[in-house]
Order: sequence, then structure tokens, then C-alpha cells
Amino acid sequence: MHSVQTNLPNFRVKMIKYLFPSLFFSLLFTSLFGQNLSPLAEQVLIRRTEYGVPHIKADNLRAVAYGLAWCELEDYGEKVVKPLIAARGDMALIDGYEAIDRDFVNQLGYQRTLEAYGQLYRPTRDLLEGFAAGVNDFLKSNPDAFAKYKGFTFTGADVAATVTSVATSYQGQGFKRLLIEQKTKRDSLALTEAGSNAWAFAPSRTKNGNSILVRNPHLSWSAGYYEAHITVADTVDFYGDFRIGGLFAIIGGFNRHLGWATTNNKPDLEEVYALKADPTKPDHFLIDGISVPIEKRLLTAEFKNGNALATETREFLFTPYGPVIHRDEGKIYILRPAGNGEYRRGEQFTKMMLAKNLEEWKDAMRIQAITSSNYTYADADGNIFYVWNATTPAISNLSGGDTAALEVSSSKDIWQNYVPFKNLPQLLNPEGGYLHNENDPFHFTNLNEVLSPEQFPANFPKPRLRQRSQHSLSLIHNEDIFDLEEVVERKHSMQMLLADQLKDDLLKALANADLDGEGKRAVDSLEAWDNTVRADSKGGVLFQAWFEQYAKAMDDKEFYATPWMFDKPMETPDGLAEPETAVAAFTAAIEELNEQYETWDMPWGELHRIRLGDLDFPASGGPGGLGCFRVLWFTDAEDGKRKVRGGDGWQLAVEFSDPPRAYSILAYGQSDNPESEHHTDQLEMFSKSQMKPVRYTEKDIKKNMIRSYRPGE
Repeated sequence: MHSVQTNLPNFRVKMIKYLFPSLFFSLLFTSLFGQNLSPLAEQVLIRRTEYGVPHIKADNLRAVAYGLAWCELEDYGEKVVKPLIAARGDMALIDGYEAIDRDFVNQLGYQRTLEAYGQLYRPTRDLLEGFAAGVNDFLKSNPDAFAKYKGFTFTGADVAATVTSVATSYQGQGFKRLLIEQKTKRDSLALTEAGSNAWAFAPSRTKNGNSILVRNPHLSWSAGYYEAHITVADTVDFYGDFRIGGLFAIIGGFNRHLGWATTNNKPDLEEVYALKADPTKPDHFLIDGISVPIEKRLLTAEFKNGNALATETREFLFTPYGPVIHRDEGKIYILRPAGNGEYRRGEQFTKMMLAKNLEEWKDAMRIQAITSSNYTYADADGNIFYVWNATTPAISNLSGGDTAALEVSSSKDIWQNYVPFKNLPQLLNPEGGYLHNENDPFHFTNLNEVLSPEQFPANFPKPRLRQRSQHSLSLIHNEDIFDLEEVVERKHSMQMLLADQLKDDLLKALANADLDGEGKRAVDSLEAWDNTVRADSKGGVLFQAWFEQYAKAMDDKEFYATPWMFDKPMETPDGLAEPETAVAAFTAAIEELNEQYETWDMPWGELHRIRLGDLDFPASGGPGGLGCFRVLWFTDAEDGKRKVRGGDGWQLAVEFSDPPRAYSILAYGQSDNPESEHHTDQLEMFSKSQMKPVRYTEKDIKKNMIRSYRPGE
């Protein structure tokens, strides 16, 4: 149902007024009678060290979050504001009708946040409300820079809503399309995948007898990782990444006692069920022998329509088990996702940041408000810990795949509970003193203590160990003892593991091929190549072009003579399934490179570039799908080169000494503003595989401080 209306009341203002009267009238009073900053501003001290990293020291949690918001806005501007507007379903007021679909979905999440806000952990609300106050004051203090946001003020609930979602029929569009078109999804060659690397080393593996943690996320360079340090005496002293777009997006880092790293995983978080429609009652379905009505909700969203505002109303359908996503041939299809209506993500992150030992940290994780991600942990007590975290439905009967829903007539067949935290795959202080994850499933987190798939439910992921994971294990599954600097050096491994696995087989096939002179020169070049993606290394460009041609020719056939095997996780895959196809692909790769670049014989870094602002450096690193551990993704540049668009960006390595000692790098700089001196000042260091010392102690901060101020000064 769609209709256009005008002058409808804004339910969000009403909800704030009735649920938070003191906050509503405080904001009203401020907007009418005062332009002074909140008293919180006087309780915050911001110290910027080299590269613009903010160290925010405050009297309390509200004030420290206020200071964090202020710093983020200084460095990222409206990218901090827009997610708050979007979270309450008002983005179409700024961007027009094209944003209205998401506004309808976010309205439901916002309503859920308002209903549950008072139940949040008090320290979490302090952080949320302080962050909102910081945004409000910054906008008020800089009206010209934020003219299009004039009149917007935000509450802690707005900040909380950025990580609260309620499922609607929109989330089921992918299933609906597959169902109607009867398509099946097939894995394609994915050399560039979003993900991360993580390591943890026990004291037995380190020269100083302290645990070491490495956090190395791989996302787009527009993802908005924000490096910051927040301190409140006797409460929190946390250094890490705060993603722009909300206070509690994906956060990793450390305090004096412990730290953690996240890597993407892919749990099965939802099921689609087919319910029988009641043939005697429209808009009813049958379950447990009872006819149950479908709930209809009308939502209204405002949108900018030229110089005026208009509104649109839509109807959404729900059942007690989840939203209706499709109706056809007497069936009602519903989506039952994990995390539907979950509002405690910020609460879980707060407790993780405040934790002082493993048990306190695990108590936070038991909230299970964060629906996915592997967590790799280390602490000052010498513990290392891994958990394949997911709010995975406890399911005894699975659907038939992407294009099939499970037909049910009893509510007992619809999942109700999550697999409890204690039953999730996890390892504590394993033999060999290391943990790792590179986005593959949990089974080979430590080769000394392999987790058998038979231990876990059928809807948990099947074993897999791709080349990037194998590369990682080749670096740390040994008896080497490291200091922090040696861990950082090893993390920057430039090997392309796929070449180590396949180059000899390719050269063997080429030795028997009828090649022209250029082809023979290319073979000689490939044979001399050191199998790395170092900027000055020749051979990697040709090998990648060959593999892409080979994969395209093989289509959905098995690439390898011996596919990957669970009982030989590091020895397989091995060999070329079709040597003749590999030879033809090699010739095609030479032709392709000659056509594109007029040569196949160039150093990796001549083609692959790291560019930001006016800076341009040769790149060392490559796609994770080629088995590179130093992950970089590239896109075509206007001059025919390939420039970095993602991969390694924000990195952290920390040793849990007393006090902790760490290195970090934020490749694309502390500020998103091209005019800022801190937009590109880490790029050359990144191009050289270097990291900067983290300034964590008061002594280090004061020694390396470049500016000290309070918000508004």
C-alpha cells in the first residue's frame, strides 16, 4: 500500500517527548535560549599526538564520549552526522525519495530502540548520551559548515539506533528473487574478499613472556576506521578503532588488561519458513492447528520533494515469527533472522571495553548481542582465547538451500533459541601457543587442536582452509619465539602462496608446450620470480593474469588435480587439474597484458599503486584470494594503473606488558578531510610496511603531543 500525504505528525518527536521528558525540554531550552556548550565540554581534555591521533581524557563516561564525538566530527564531518539521521528513519529529509526505502526499515529499529532504551546498562547510556551531546554542540558551534543539518539535534537513543535493526520484507528480497526465478547461487572466483587477519601468541611464544595480539582488518579504505584513545580514571583506558557512523560499530583494540581482534565469519543466521495460508480467512495462516492473523503495520516516512516535504505510507506484514517476505500459491513465506530487534550491541561492547580479565570479557560476550565475527583475544594474565562468535539459531531441521523454504505446520519446527555461548567453537590457551583466523571457519584455528566438524550442529560452516589461512599458518605454526617487532615484521610477509603451490606445476606444463619466443621469455621470467608481491618483484603480474585466465576457462570445474582435503589441510590443494588448459591460459595472459599495458614484464609496484591526495607510491601486497597475507585490493585508475581501494588499512599489534606496548598504522590517515595534514601523513610509512608506535602512557602522550585543547576552544 502506497499513498502520498502531507502534514502528518512526526511520531519520533512524540516518542522522545514522552519517554525522555527531561531530555526533550533540555534540548528545547537550549535551542530557544542558549548557544553555550554543554558543561561536558569543560570535563574533557583532547591531546593529539603525531599523525593527529586523539587521546581523550575525561572526568566520566559521558564526557569522554562527548570528546570522542567532537574529534570524529573534526576529522570526518558529516559522515558522523548522516548515520544518526538515517538511524531514526529521516535520511529522505536530506537525500530525497531515493533514501525512503531504508528509512522505513530504520523506523522500526528506531521504535525498538526507544522502547528498550531504558533497559540498557547505565554506563552504556552515559556513553550514548555523551556522544549525542558532543554531536549537538559541534553542529551548533559550526553552523556554516553544517548548514543542511540545521535544526537537527540528537539523543542517546539516536546513537543507539545505529546498531539496532528490525527485519522486514526487504531483508527477504534476495530469497524471493531466487525463489521466483529458481536460480541457484554458485561460488565465483573471489580474489578480493572482505575480511581480516588476526593472531594471538601466548607467553610461551614471546621473548618477553607477554601475550601478543595482532588486529589486521581488510575493508574498503572508505570504511571509516577511526583510531582513538579514551581514558576515564579508574573506569576505562581503551585504545582502538571506533568506526565512523556510530559509537558502537565494529570495535577492536585493547585496555591495560586485555584486547581483542575481529575477523569476519559467515554464520547461518536466518531461516525461511513456508506457512500454509488459511483458505477460509484472508491474511491468516495456520500454525499448530490455529488460524493466526498477519499483523499489518502502516509506517509513514517524510521525504524532500523539491523545496517542500511530502510523506508516503507503506504497509508491512509481520507474524510472531518474523516478517512476511512473500505470498504465493496458498503459502506465506516468513523470514526468521537472528538478532531481530536486538538493542544491546552497545551494551556488550561497553562491557568488553571495561573488562579487566578473561571471565569479565566472556561475561560480556555471553550477552550474544553481536550476531557474528570471530573474536581473537589476549590478555596481561597470559591467556589467549578464540571464539567463533555467532547468534546461531539452534536448528534441528534445515531448509533445502537458497531457493527452498522449510514447510512447517507446528511452531515447534520454527527455531526459538540460539546456540549458547558455551557451545560455540572456541579454544583457550591451545598447544603451540598461537591462535589465528583469516575468515575461514574455526576448525584449524590451531593445527595442534583441530576442531572436528562432528562436534557441531549441521548449520555450522563446513571445514575450509584457503590459501590466505594456509599462508598464516606457515608463518606461525612452528616453534619460533618472537618479540613485538618481529611479529610486526612477519605480519608483512609478501609471499603469494598460490604461486608456491602451483608455479612448479605450471612450469612443468609449459616445458612441454609449443611456445613462441615471447612465450619462452615469459616462462624464464616466471621461473626467476621469487613468488612475492613486493613492489620491485617481477613475475606476480603475469602469474595473476594467468590464474585469472585459467579460472575463467575452468568455469565451475575443479581447478586442482588434488582438491583441498580436511585430513591434509596444509598439503592440499595441489597440482593442475587440466595442464593443457593452463598452457592456453598462459598464452592468453600474455596477450591480455600486452593489450592492456603493452608488456607482461613489469614489477608489481609499477602497475599496483598506493594513491591518496597528491601522493603516489608503489604497492607491496596483493589479493587474499591469491594467498597473500599482506592483503590489498585494487581498482583500475584513469591512467591504466591499478590503485588500492581496500585491504590492509587500520592495523594494530600490541604486547601485554606493564604497561602495554603497541604499534599501529591507519593507511588513509586520521582525517577524511583532504585539506587536513593528517589525511595522507601515514601513507608513505604504510607503503614501506612500517607502523608507528602507539602512545598509550601519560608520559608518551605528553612527550609526543602536538596539540592540547578542550572542545570549543
